[in-house]
Amino acid sequence: MPRLPTLMLVGWFTLLAATPSLQGQGPGASASPESAAASVAAAPTTGDMAAAAAPDAQQFDAEAATEAYMSKLSPEARARSDAYFEGGYWLLLWGFLYGVGVAWLLLATGLSARMRDLGERLTRIRWLQTAIYAVEYIVLTAILSFPLTLYQDFFREHGYGLSNQTFLQWMRDELVGLGVGVVFGAIALTLIYAVIRRSPRNWWLWGAGVGIVLVVIGATIAPVYIAPLFNRYEPLPESELRSQLLSMARANGIPADNVYVFDASKQSKRISANVSGMFGTVRISLNDNLMNRATPEEVRAVLGHEMGHYVLNHVYKGVVYFAVIIVVGFAVAKWAFERVTARTGERWGISGAGDVAGLPLLAVIFSAYIFLLTPVLNTMTRSAEAEADMFGLNAAREPDGFAQAALDLSEYRKMHPGPIEEFIFFDHPSGWNRIHRAMVWKGEEGR
Repeated sequence: MPRLPTLMLVGWFTLLAATPSLQGQGPGASASPESAAASVAAAPTTGDMAAAAAPDAQQFDAEAATEAYMSKLSPEARARSDAYFEGGYWLLLWGFLYGVGVAWLLLATGLSARMRDLGERLTRIRWLQTAIYAVEYIVLTAILSFPLTLYQDFFREHGYGLSNQTFLQWMRDELVGLGVGVVFGAIALTLIYAVIRRSPRNWWLWGAGVGIVLVVIGATIAPVYIAPLFNRYEPLPESELRSQLLSMARANGIPADNVYVFDASKQSKRISANVSGMFGTVRISLNDNLMNRATPEEVRAVLGHEMGHYVLNHVYKGVVYFAVIIVVGFAVAKWAFERVTARTGERWGISGAGDVAGLPLLAVIFSAYIFLLTPVLNTMTRSAEAEADMFGLNAAREPDGFAQAALDLSEYRKMHPGPIEEFIFFDHPSGWNRIHRAMVWKGEEGR
């Protein structure tokens, strides 16, 4: 979806609330064009596991078993995935700086003020003026950000062999995403600016409240109404695997009577699944790549992890955690906006916080706030993912399936980062940590 700086907070929180799947969404997350067998060998054999055992045959050596799995990756495959994922670190910085540049262009040239003036000439209705500006802003920033988007999401993905889409197919998804952004962005900005104008002293608090409500609404409707705009969802045909997944769901109190498969293969070959939704829109979904590339043991392990997000209430806990971040973010935005506009507001044609022409400045402030919070936000998400990993191991009881799934994800995720690197950049546990956790579980359960 095109970068929409203003909606970054709302959109990002909404996506997180939808409980992203096992593969993660860290820097450079994407898919591989080869099958799992092409880059990752099959799970360790019985002989491999025997070799991993300690001299005492009764004692399972989790460390050796972890290394047995890691040795299945060729040096070339690890170097490639490391380079891809590490390149994502730089893209975080370039994306932030690019957004700052776009905002400066809109403010310093007076273009933002002229966009506001156009809305005022077209109508005297204040909320409609805001909506008109929002449409202008979202479309224009998408156009100005297109060079970076094109490189990052199309050329770079193809350069690493991580995309199945032609340019026209990719553009179709981009335009659909832009359409969604225009509709929901215009609504969100109209509501937020109405609050700012009505409560000029405490708009940061009321604006944060509106943002939180939008997060909840987005997490509720996204699985049912937005996701199908990009992929086709169909019920998983009757099979033993379907029965096992629904049985696991019932055993863990998940109110789902169906499992859906979506055609992610038209975009990539990333394996993924999710249990998403809130307030009656809960849906268990897995993509066709997971069905076609993974063993039943892997599928059960991945879905066990996803069910953990639901059972452990990660959606609702996430809303609470991020609500705090949103409130603090709005408070920071008010403080910084007032100080910057005291010096430059007249030159940029901004009359105050309620002036929609100041939106690019607010976007920069929020972007800087989120950028600086990257380690905190990643740690929050990574902790929830680690909890879901443990739940999945206990629910599915497929440690080798889980370890093999972690290997499959090595196609685009660095497997064994340093501790500081993982703390800052990883929003999911590293592949090595996930395999090691699974092997420790296997050793303890086998006693």
